[in-house]
Amino acid sequence: MAKSISMRKRIWGWYFFDWASQPYHTLLVTFIFGPYFATVAAHYFLGTGLSEQAADAQAQSLWSFGLGLIGLFIGLGAPFLGALADSTGRRVPWVFGFSVLYVIGAFGLWYMLPDGSNLWFGLIFFGIGFIGAEWALIFINSQLPSLSAEDGTGKISGSGFAFGYLGGVVSLAIMLLLFVEQGDGKTLIGLDPAFGFDAAAREGTRFVGPFTAVWFAVFMIPYFLWVRDTPVPGQARVRVSAALASLMRSLRGLGHNTSLAAYLGASMFYRDALNGLYSFGGVYAALVLNWQITQIGVFGVIGAISAAVFSWLGGRFDSRFGPKPVIITAIWLLIGVCITVVSMSREMIFGIPLADGSSLPDLVFLLCGVFIGGLGGTLQAASRTLMVRHSKPDAPTESFGLYGLTGRATAFLAPTLIGLATALSGSARLGVSPVIALFLIGLILLRWVKPEGDRS
Repeated sequence: MAKSISMRKRIWGWYFFDWASQPYHTLLVTFIFGPYFATVAAHYFLGTGLSEQAADAQAQSLWSFGLGLIGLFIGLGAPFLGALADSTGRRVPWVFGFSVLYVIGAFGLWYMLPDGSNLWFGLIFFGIGFIGAEWALIFINSQLPSLSAEDGTGKISGSGFAFGYLGGVVSLAIMLLLFVEQGDGKTLIGLDPAFGFDAAAREGTRFVGPFTAVWFAVFMIPYFLWVRDTPVPGQARVRVSAALASLMRSLRGLGHNTSLAAYLGASMFYRDALNGLYSFGGVYAALVLNWQITQIGVFGVIGAISAAVFSWLGGRFDSRFGPKPVIITAIWLLIGVCITVVSMSREMIFGIPLADGSSLPDLVFLLCGVFIGGLGGTLQAASRTLMVRHSKPDAPTESFGLYGLTGRATAFLAPTLIGLATALSGSARLGVSPVIALFLIGLILLRWVKPEGDRS
């Protein structure tokens, strides 16, 4: 059966995971559910007697610490799961299992009410779905080396991210045009929310959860039809002891593989910083610039389109120059974007006061969105390629499990630092500043990373 499936179909099936899963990040983390959660929480805390600035800071802190706990849980399980999968060579069943978590978690977000009475319920279901999405991604990434020779993985990785971001654009456009309510209860094109949803109960916005779940379930079909495993001979059963032994060998081996250890450390910090930007871009727009969710959604469409274009172009640069120069360039440009965001509010930019009602902050933040989306997509695609160059050919899922661990072991760090900076400064704007330091630490550690990897 597997022999009848062409490599072209396998690659396209692999691409469809990105298309199917991207809405969790685009719709839920960044542009619709995240800002919805923040505004609901801020109004809830405002009702407890806090000032507007204090309520905004409390809402951002709650979202921060929630994401931090979820990220820590994801990171701790990642390498062990990868080692388990490599003990049998089977990855598709794991993807299916975590896909179920994705669907359950996303669908449950429908039940987070706009009065703020069940904020923790929303965080828990968000976490269930996010765990499913991130753990499934470990197994998806580990399949990349089997799709092409090493010098072709850059193009495939970049094209996969580009295809995924295109899916994010389409799904976000559908939500904005047909479902998400503006302040007047109408969608972006002046319609009542589809399916007779009650605008006063924010049902159009809350539908983002079931919509994301159904989108994923439908568009994962090509993946399960066209992607097949190559089982390890004589190891059809999951062997926990073998998985633990293999994982321990990999961890001990890091002491003799400077390039891999440095890369895992570098990516741990700069990917955490990038996730911080993604997690708080929409929240920043809602709390600092007072944007409505529909405005944030348009910002998201612009960012996702630029991400698709940049990821595709980045894949070409990756194949020509290698992933490391692409990563370094993207990080430096993102640092510049972060400095701009932290230095801007509705009243001023880089310390220069603005006239009342100035639209300059909106225009600057839209431009920042282009670069956050575009450079973020490029950075993720090139990082996946550089990990391929450092992965063990006989245990790619375990290698990407370590990559997942370092990507999530400190995933609590950016949200927690943002939460602390927000609480200490009392400002949602200044609270985003720790991501700059995380990007810089990643850059420093990249000095010890070999562009071609070091598998010795």
